[in-house]
Amino acid sequence: MSPETPAERRRRAGRIARALEAAYPEARCALAFRSPFELLIATILSAQCTDKKVNEVTPALFARYPTPEALATAPLADIEQRIRPTGFYRQKARAIQGSAHEIATRFGGRVPDSMEALLTLPGVARKTANVVLGNAFGVPALPVDTHMKRVHARLGLTTSDDPVRIEQELMEWLPPSAWTPYAHRVIHHGRVCCVAHEPRCDACPLATDCPWPRARESARPSASRKSARRARAAPAARSRHA
Repeated sequence: MSPETPAERRRRAGRIARALEAAYPEARCALAFRSPFELLIATILSAQCTDKKVNEVTPALFARYPTPEALATAPLADIEQRIRPTGFYRQKARAIQGSAHEIATRFGGRVPDSMEALLTLPGVARKTANVVLGNAFGVPALPVDTHMKRVHARLGLTTSDDPVRIEQELMEWLPPSAWTPYAHRVIHHGRVCCVAHEPRCDACPLATDCPWPRARESARPSASRKSARRARAAPAARSRHA
């Protein structure tokens, strides 16, 4: 099969985006938030943790510390205790308090709305910044998490496992207006269908445009090849035991 041209890949990306929209029209950010500040803190807490668990923890945290100023001056031990169920709570407590302090002192108590400024906050890398930009400020963004990496690797829409490079490649195939909702749908698809182990390829809405099942099948040794290998191995095994 000849390699896919850029034009063909762009058309396939468009079909995939439309299929995801049809399959998951209601997909949205799974983190509960009422403000950019709440979304920023929740996203930092979501590292190596499920969104469900974060949503169980943040209501009490924000009830006690509703503003960047309040969180910035809170006892660190109390923050740690409140976020402990999310894992890595010591590092996360320092990160969210550090971000709250920077927002309170450098940005007038308001979460900045640019990638450059967000990346200066403790605990904020490009994925977190994209989540905040896309969902709190309506700026087109493509946050690349583990689901985005896995799904796009299987779809063959990217050639890298580097999140920044994946983001850049997807920007080439999709219009900016599609970026944020597309990311929500891919992430949801990765949770319910294209899971890490035993993906549900038989029920996949992207099956006609996904090369991964065929590539996986061709990589498996056929029954005849397995039988041939066993047949070749048998005489050698008998000679060793003769």
